[in-house]
Amino acid sequence: MLTVTRAHLAEMIHAEVGLSRNECADLLESVLSRVSTTLEGGESVKISGFGTFSVRQKGRRVGRNPKTGEEVPILPRRVLVFRPSHVLKTRINGGTASDTDDDG
Repeated sequence: MLTVTRAHLAEMIHAEVGLSRNECADLLESVLSRVSTTLEGGESVKISGFGTFSVRQKGRRVGRNPKTGEEVPILPRRVLVFRPSHVLKTRINGGTASDTDDDG
């Protein structure tokens, strides 16, 4: 299974847009930095046709050690959540946004 890395993304931008490789890498870093900073501030990031990244606050709760059954406190924390768009879900399942059941 192929993992897409920053280098792969920068190379794809270079091939698609035609900027220099360094400019593409800088552009990608700028976008990722902006997304990270926005999420750190507790705001959501919506990328149309892709999905929404958001931060949720989880409260303190009691968990259990599965081996011993001992209660363990789980401290409050913030978690990153990604909700894919309907368009992305459709594409992942092999369809297009305008698909109908024509396969018969």
